[in-house]
Amino acid sequence: MRLEDIAITVVGLGVVGGSFAEGLKKAGAGKVYGIDNNLETLKKAKKSGIVDEAFENGKIPLPKTDLVIISLYPELLETFILENNEYFKENSIITDVTGIKGKVLREVKPKLRKDIDFILGHPMAGREKRGIDYADSGVFKNANYILIKADNKEKNINLMKEIIEKLGFKNINFLDTEEHDEIIAFTSQLTHAIAVSLINSDDNKYDTNKFIGDSYRDLTRIAKINEDLWAELFLGNKDNLLFMIEKFEKRLDVLKEAVKSEDIETLKKEFRESSRRREQIT
Repeated sequence: MRLEDIAITVVGLGVVGGSFAEGLKKAGAGKVYGIDNNLETLKKAKKSGIVDEAFENGKIPLPKTDLVIISLYPELLETFILENNEYFKENSIITDVTGIKGKVLREVKPKLRKDIDFILGHPMAGREKRGIDYADSGVFKNANYILIKADNKEKNINLMKEIIEKLGFKNINFLDTEEHDEIIAFTSQLTHAIAVSLINSDDNKYDTNKFIGDSYRDLTRIAKINEDLWAELFLGNKDNLLFMIEKFEKRLDVLKEAVKSEDIETLKKEFRESSRRREQIT
């Protein structure tokens, strides 16, 4: 199968799902359908042209859909699959975009019909704002994508890789669920925890907004957070996230003790090491 020969349904037309739909249309997908429970979102998706047709449920589009991209919170992902198992096209592909994978593999995949090829995926791109009004496939350009190693059909993995590349992603990396959840706890969940903690530590003694520069803006950008989604992600990856928070606390304590004892050499050493590591990030 080639992208231009298949029908794709995007479930959940928020900022991520809407961006997928827009990108798929631009990339030349045969048909792009959308499913969402918000009627206003469906109207906007159809009017903007990012989907060919829009539906409140899966009864109509799913039986004629070759690839289903589910852009829902982890708990809603399971609910959608259970409610629509009978409607999925025979031997079709389902992929997700959720930020935790162990829970999905354990609790969701076993409930899916056996003929369906479930390819777990995670686009490392997004926006702080929510809703279809902020959907923009340009956010995928040069971003990373993770696919989970499993017993998927090679032809379906190749199709997913073709689609991911046409959407503009730079790198596709394969991890198992344990590896994924461990590294995401560090690169994504910990960074959000730090941003939230930093901005919430402001005691409002001053009118902080008058005194911030780029460093504060950059570090707190992701503190504008979807509380429903990220609460699920934090708790769904609890053990890994706690481990990463403790590792971070130990490194912060190194700086704290160096400042306390006026240990300038330790401070310089930490700064040199962080500079060296940051230069390696592309």
